[in-house]
Formats: sequence, structure tokens, C-alpha cells
Amino acid sequence: MVIRLKHGVSALLFLCAASLSVVAQDSVIKNKNALPEIGVVASDAMPLDKEILVGDAVMRQMRGQTPIVRDPVLDEYLQDLGNRLVAHAEGAKFPFSFFWVNNDAINAFAFFGGHIGVHTGLIRRAENESELASVLAHEISHVTQRHIARSMQAQQRSTPLAIASMIGGLLVAIANPQAGMAAMQAGQAASAQMQIDYTRSNEQEADRIGIAMLARAGYDPYAAATFFSTMAEEYRMYSRPPARLLTHPLTESRVADARSRAADYPKRYTPPSLAFHLAKARIKARYAFDAGYALEHFTAQIESGDYTIKRGAQYGLALAHMRNENYDKAAEIIFGSLLKDDPDNLFYLDAATDISIALDKPAEAIERLAPHLQNTPRNVVLALNQANAMIAAERFDEAVAILKDFLLVNDEYQIAYEMLADAYRESNQFLDMHQNKAEVYALYGAYSRAVDELQFAYTFAGDNHLTKQRIRARIKQFRDQQERLKRL
Repeated sequence: MVIRLKHGVSALLFLCAASLSVVAQDSVIKNKNALPEIGVVASDAMPLDKEILVGDAVMRQMRGQTPIVRDPVLDEYLQDLGNRLVAHAEGAKFPFSFFWVNNDAINAFAFFGGHIGVHTGLIRRAENESELASVLAHEISHVTQRHIARSMQAQQRSTPLAIASMIGGLLVAIANPQAGMAAMQAGQAASAQMQIDYTRSNEQEADRIGIAMLARAGYDPYAAATFFSTMAEEYRMYSRPPARLLTHPLTESRVADARSRAADYPKRYTPPSLAFHLAKARIKARYAFDAGYALEHFTAQIESGDYTIKRGAQYGLALAHMRNENYDKAAEIIFGSLLKDDPDNLFYLDAATDISIALDKPAEAIERLAPHLQNTPRNVVLALNQANAMIAAERFDEAVAILKDFLLVNDEYQIAYEMLADAYRESNQFLDMHQNKAEVYALYGAYSRAVDELQFAYTFAGDNHLTKQRIRARIKQFRDQQERLKRL
């Protein structure tokens, strides 16, 4: 889905150093050399409820400072893959949230509260879904074993406030070095590096648990060792390895140990995943390659037969044509072949909607999506595409109804709030527009700007005293949230 909001909401910087005091500073660790047994909660360092709050605060910071990919189709794929693994994880205490970072480095990272970021460069290098899943399983294991909290428990040289705030800065640096280094300087970056660097035992533990999780979820348990070997070989001659190898060093013994652990499970053949190859093609066509090269790449791929699944290459070519505004050629591929053979495929339905809107035929997209929405009305791809088509068709009230229903169960999906604000603006409903812009700012942790938007909304409320009361209550909630972060 390509959403062209006419009034985008700028994301403001949200510095963790001012808000992430995670535990009382008089917490005493009786044995600073001891690590808990596997699965033991590191509650001395950070209780689970505070870990969730800190994770939420860091995620708001990252939304404002890192190039997070805002793509419902890719979000749906990654969350589905992650959920399949989490279903086989031991010790998952809260829902996990997976998101993409538009960065060509081979990297992924996990932080408080079950948040896991995956760089687009990772799927570009992975040969199959099992290899991508092996990295997610490893990061999930870091979260379930609470390695950051345990590292905080084992280190007493920095206060919990400094540790948590600088971890936020370092995570931003992983995804967006320029913005992240500024955040880290506010919290003494050198100390943060000591706190977030995983120890060798942490890595071994995450490898062991991750490979077991991979096997239980039905993926190839050898995929971790295979991907380790691929990365190590690719960067053997480089003076500076990629971020993934800096934070997760690949020694020969570690690769050998991964192979040995995989041997404890039956060798499993997993057929190529169409969804994986469609997601990989989408990332290449829309994010990794420029428009001209994407067209050349997928054209050459199809002509040479150098693909695992032909439909993946065809889909990539269709997206490349769309980026080059060759909508008729894209339509030939999507409507003439892909969607005809697989009418329920969300990747194809999303592309079909964009093509119809670009060709000024939004009504066709609405009609095409309607039967699918009857089965899954709150699916992120279907709901947002339908709302996008209705906005293009100037059917604003219907778009609003879909988005409000979607947000009932996806209340942190910022694209939906932005689309809702745009629908209200286009229909001259400025009271509701400002209220929804406030929710977007809040998702970036910019509570002062969120309050400003609500105060604008207040001026449009007129004599509606109930609405004014609700706005005042929401302003208080935002201010309370801001203060709560300072008291964590």
C-alpha cells in the first residue's frame, strides 16, 4: 500500500535520558559475579511491568528517530513469522512486537518488553525463511531470558537510570547511527555499551534456546549454522564486519556449536516459502534498490530464470514498474497472472489497490477488497487498503468507520491514525483531525506536541461540553504519562 498523506506529521526526538528511570537505585545485588539460571526472572534489576513500560518508551523514541519501515504488508508478514516462533517459546511473558528498519546492514536487535527490530538487509541476504526465522528465534531468546535485565543486574558501575536511558540511545544508534549517537552522548555512551553487549554465555544461551525453538516451530534447525557460515564467509576479508557480527561475534567454535546443537533434531526439509520470497522482492523493489535498478534487476532475473519462485520475481517486477509509474505494465502482471491464480494473496491485493488508485479507479479496488474484508475485517492489509481506496474515492465517512474499527484492536498503528486525520481534514472535520494528530504525536513520545493538538481541537469543540470534557481528560492522560516516565 502506498499512502500519500497530504499533511504528514513530523516525528520529534524523544530522549530516553529524561524519562527512563527504571528501578530504585538502592537495589542491592548480593553476588555480582552470579548469573541467574536459565529462565530465572531478573526481577532485582527490572520487574516485568517496568520492563514493558520501558520498552514502550524506547519504542516511541525509535519511531521518531529511526527509519522504521511503515508498510502494512511487510508488517503482517514479519509479525506472523514472529508469532509462529513465539508460540513455541518458553517463558514468553508478554506479546512480542516485530518491526522493520530500513537499513541494508545485516542486523536485528531486541530490547525491553518484547520489541524486536529487523533490518531490511537481513532478509536480502537470507536464502530462505528458515534462515530469517533463525535470527528471530535468537532475538526472541534474548528477550525471554531477559539478558539485558540480567546484564544490568550483574553491573553496578552505572545507575539503573543511566543504563536504561543509554540502552535506548544505543538501540537507536544500531538502526540510525547519526540520531543514535546524539542520544547516547546524553547518557554517557561508553557505559551503555558495557551494559548492552551480550556476554558469551548470553549468546550461547540464545543460540541453544533459539535453535530448539526453530525446530519446534517446524523450521530447519540447521538454518542458524548455515546463515552463520554465509555471513562469516561473506565478510571474512572485510576490515569492519557488519553490525550483526559486531554485536553477535561469529567464532569458529560458535558455528560448530550451532551445527552440533542442530544435530540433536531431525533434519527437516522445508519447501520454499512464497510469502518469504514476496517479502524479499518487496524490500528490494521498494526500499533497497533505486527505481531504475529495481526494474533492471527483476527483468534480468526473469529472463535468466535466476529465481527460487517465479511469482516472487514477477511480483518484484510489478512493483518496480509501479515505482517507475508504468502502471499499465504492472497491471498486466498483477491482474493478468498473479491475482488471477491466487486471488486471496495479500501481497497481490495490496499492489492491485495501489494500481487502481493510481489509474483513478478507486471504486474497483473497493469492490475487489469488500468480500475479503467480510471474512477478516480488521486485517491490517485489507482494512488500510480499503480505507485508502475510500479516501481516494472521497467516501470519507466509510473510510473513517473502517479505521476507527481497526484501531479498536490496533491502537498503536500510527499509519491508521494518520489516515484517519487525513480523512477528517479532507472532509473538513477539524475537531477530529486534531485529536487524531495528537494520537500520532503521542506514539512518538512527543507529548507536548500531542497536548498542543488537543488544545487546537478544543477550540473547534464549540458548545459541545461532553467533547471538551473528553479532550481535557486526554490532555491530563498525556501529561500523566509524561510524568509517569520520569518516575519509573
